[in-house]
Amino acid sequence: MAAAKPESILRRNRPGCKASEFYDWPDEDIEQMESTLSVQQFIQQSIRRDTLDVDAMIMIPASQEEGVWKYEHLRQFCLELNDLTVLLQDECLPATCTKMMATDDWVFLCAAHKQPKECPAIDYTRHTLDGAAQLLNSNKYFPSRVTIKDSAVAKLGSICRRVYRIFAHAFFHHRHIFDQFEMETALCLRFTKFVKLYLLMTEDNLLVPQHQLETLVQQALAARLQSHPTTGAASAATAAAAAPADTAQHQDQPEPEEPEQQDSSQNANSGPDSLQNADAGDDSAGVLATGDEDVAQV
Repeated sequence: MAAAKPESILRRNRPGCKASEFYDWPDEDIEQMESTLSVQQFIQQSIRRDTLDVDAMIMIPASQEEGVWKYEHLRQFCLELNDLTVLLQDECLPATCTKMMATDDWVFLCAAHKQPKECPAIDYTRHTLDGAAQLLNSNKYFPSRVTIKDSAVAKLGSICRRVYRIFAHAFFHHRHIFDQFEMETALCLRFTKFVKLYLLMTEDNLLVPQHQLETLVQQALAARLQSHPTTGAASAATAAAAAPADTAQHQDQPEPEEPEQQDSSQNANSGPDSLQNADAGDDSAGVLATGDEDVAQV
C-alpha cells in the first residue's frame, strides 16, 4: 500500500480574505523553500513572526551565502524605510528641513546629482531610496539573487551609509515620529546591529545611540506584555536570550578597508547606478575619515 503523501500547504493570501487571515500559515524552514527568492521570503517570515526579535532576524542560516544574505536584508531595509518616509513627509518639509542634517553638526550632500549638493531632507530621503532601489535592482551589478560577486557585495556598505542617514535625521529632528516608528518596527535597531555584525559600517558613522534604541524596544515589549501577557512574555524571553548575539559572529574578523572608487565627477552620466560612485575618497576639506565626499561638518 502506497504511503500517503503529506498534505501540501498553499502559502497564499486569498482574494477577499480578512486582515487577520493574512499570512496565516505555518512557518517554513529555509531549506524547504524552493523559490529563487527564498532568502527574501525567510527574512520576511522572521519579521512577521516578531518584529522586535531583531537578533533572530539577522543571524544567517548555516547554509546561506553571506553576500546574498547581506543583499536581501538591505533590500528589505529599503522597503521598510519607505514607511518611515511616508510618516516624515507631512512634517519634514522643504521649508522647515532645508538641508539633510543629523544634529546641528553634520550636513549630508545628496549623491543623486552630477555633483553632490545640498537637498531638502525629504528630497534627500527620496533620492537616496530611489538610488538604492535602482542600484540594488541593477542587472549589471546584481544579475542574480542566488549568488552575488564579491565586487558587487563591496557596494553595499556605501548604500548602508546613505540610507542610515534617514534614521539619523528622523531621530535628531523628528523624534516623536521616530520613536513611534521604532517601537512598532525596531527597524533602526535591527539595521544598527546588522551593519555592525557584518562590518558594513563603522561605529563612527552610527550616530543614533544604540542603548536608546534598545530602550524603545524594551518599552514596546513591556506594552505588548500588558496587552497580550502570553505572547508578550515569550517575546521578552526570546529578546533577553538573544541579547548578546550581535557580537557572537564575525567578532574576530578585521574591519575591511573601503574600496577605492573613482571620483563622482568622472561618472556623471552613470544614470541609475550613480549612487555607487559617491564614495570617492580624497583628502579635500570637509571630507570625513570614512571617505565620503558627501558629508560635511558644520
